[in-house]
Amino acid sequence: MSKTIIISNRLPLQLQIDNNNIKATPSVGGLATGMKSVHSGSDSIWIGWSGLLDEEMTPEIEPKVNEALKQHGCVSVSLNTADIDGYYYGFSNNTIWPLFHYFTEYAKFEKSDWEMYKQVNEKFAEVVLEHAQDCDTIWVHDYQLLLLPELIRKKRPNVAIGFFLHIPFPSYEVFRTLPWRTELLNGLLGADLIGFHTYDYERHFLSSVQRVLGHELNFNKVSLENRIVHVNSFPMGIDYEKFHAAAQKHDSRKKGEKTDIQIEIDKHLIETNNAKLILSIDRLDYTKGIANRLRAFEYFLEKYPQFRGKVRLVMLAVPSRANVPQYQLLKNEIDQLVGAINGKFSEINWTPIWYFYRSMPFENLIDLYTSCDVALLTPIRDGMNLVAKEYIASRTDQKGVLILSEMAGAAKEMSEALIINPNNFEEIADTLKIAIEMPQKEQIKRNKALQKRLRRYHVEKWANDFVDNLHDIVAEKSTITLKKLNTELQKNLIQKYQEATNRILFLDYDGTLAPFEKLPENAKPTVALFELLENINRDPKTKIILITGRDKKTFNEWFGHTPYTLITEHGAWLRAPEHEWELLEFVDNKWFVDIAPVLESFTDRTPGSLIEEKNYSLAWHFRNVDPELGKIRARELTATIQHLIANHNLEILEGDKVIEIKVSGVNKGRSAAKMLLNQEYDFIFAMGDDWTDEFMFKELPAETHTIKVGLKKTVANYYVEDVHETHQLLHDFEKTYKD
Repeated sequence: MSKTIIISNRLPLQLQIDNNNIKATPSVGGLATGMKSVHSGSDSIWIGWSGLLDEEMTPEIEPKVNEALKQHGCVSVSLNTADIDGYYYGFSNNTIWPLFHYFTEYAKFEKSDWEMYKQVNEKFAEVVLEHAQDCDTIWVHDYQLLLLPELIRKKRPNVAIGFFLHIPFPSYEVFRTLPWRTELLNGLLGADLIGFHTYDYERHFLSSVQRVLGHELNFNKVSLENRIVHVNSFPMGIDYEKFHAAAQKHDSRKKGEKTDIQIEIDKHLIETNNAKLILSIDRLDYTKGIANRLRAFEYFLEKYPQFRGKVRLVMLAVPSRANVPQYQLLKNEIDQLVGAINGKFSEINWTPIWYFYRSMPFENLIDLYTSCDVALLTPIRDGMNLVAKEYIASRTDQKGVLILSEMAGAAKEMSEALIINPNNFEEIADTLKIAIEMPQKEQIKRNKALQKRLRRYHVEKWANDFVDNLHDIVAEKSTITLKKLNTELQKNLIQKYQEATNRILFLDYDGTLAPFEKLPENAKPTVALFELLENINRDPKTKIILITGRDKKTFNEWFGHTPYTLITEHGAWLRAPEHEWELLEFVDNKWFVDIAPVLESFTDRTPGSLIEEKNYSLAWHFRNVDPELGKIRARELTATIQHLIANHNLEILEGDKVIEIKVSGVNKGRSAAKMLLNQEYDFIFAMGDDWTDEFMFKELPAETHTIKVGLKKTVANYYVEDVHETHQLLHDFEKTYKD
């Protein structure tokens, strides 16, 4: 029976030890709430750290902890103090967190922290693999576990893996500063589906994948050699009904049922006629822009003195990582700013800022959400910012104004809020004035639209959408996998090969027999490849034809001494065994004089590109060009020469990072078909990796066994994943004669 496995750094439980007894209390955070519909019943387990260190787990306590976790469908990953220091406080929070939030000056690149991060991700993988089966669905969460998808994929290649990043993904220019950028990207690409809060983060990730790893992109899909990875955005919601219902209950409370905080707020509102409360709630973190917010509020009071005594900033800063020096400095800065502003503007019966440095229970958060007229949320960088959504959900009368930083992920879907640049004090001050003076009719209009959207796309909808997308991708993958040359199909193919008495093999070179190299001249055949082809060719029943887009001169240097039939330049040249080279088609290269200068012009302004001049075609290679620039230049080049080629009966071939201009009608399919004239074959085999080989697959007889190298769109019967699998298949051909 299939199950869902959820993996996060921490389990959604709070464990308390009292006289060797364990009490497990479910967490109430956004992720724990959102996963309720996914993590339910016996068909789901949640894997993560329990919060208890190995040093605390005595032989007496450990089984009790495991039993308490089991009752909640959870399994713990054992971590010790060194693990937490290096993996969590070290690499996760001193490297990834600041870098992904664009605070590059705070990012530390310690090799020891990186090694511990790898080690702990491997610990998580071990626990997951103990519980995972191929039919399971695995959902990995957040930046602490970026390597985990690949680690799982290596051991369970057929399992469905999803990953969601709850923080921003930075632009390529920032991400590439990370020494271990390649490892992290490969780790993520172990997933089938990678999710982000916004399209911007998705776009940044895809750009990094393309530029760092060189993978091909097709809209929001990454093409690996053997898989397609889907990337999409899923803006995380909140438990809308929970906050809205709590606010309704709050509004109906009688005087004796109110909290102490609500009583003080009511007192203030009575004493200060027409007073406005401005709400600020955040974890105390440098990404939240709290210091800038205070300075902007100070500037607001200076620019608009008429609001002194009539507005108050209610600021709740929730303690976070209090033992980290950067956070201690931030706490001191905030304390000093609050003190300075209050000292500068306070009056006998009015203090501009109410400052709370502590956590507050849920009911007090509702007090603040429902009582404050304006919410001022100005993070410098924030993955989503659920506080903005919670504030709107709590406005039962649909009044109130949300001022939100454009740097928060939530700003992308909450356009009815007043969106500001958190670094622009002038804009924040002016927007505060607009918010305070906004007519109630406009407030209601804005919040009505916001609430409708938040109610519809709540956190459970977010979770279910992600899982549904993952299941759809896996279902799609299973249909593609039917074309994979698996063990059973390969066995049948080898049997037909053995039974045949007259065989012909059409083999492409680059990407099929040899992997691509950055420079074309570096892809020389190896000794092992020569031996493999020679052993197959020793069988008198088998004829090998190497068919390539390579130029005649290079291919003659590499294979001119061999007894194989060679076809080069996509079918322009033929060299039969013990014969001289001959032209298969009537072609000329007089047109070079018109086309070559255009290619040279593009090469001059496209660093990394190069021109390959063949006898009767010109190729412009851009494998070493920045991927995005390469695509743009390739499109420009195609458009530029399009009007020239008609006069010369030419055509454009778009291969793998190459644009080739050649005489129209000359292709691998036409030349391969000619090799079948006047000869009967009972086993025809063709293998190639790019779309120029599609001509060959189409032109050869229907009974041909066609194999595509790589998971790409094809008319071939089957595909293998890479050059390594090509060689494995050819070794099976080789063994047939040896046996």
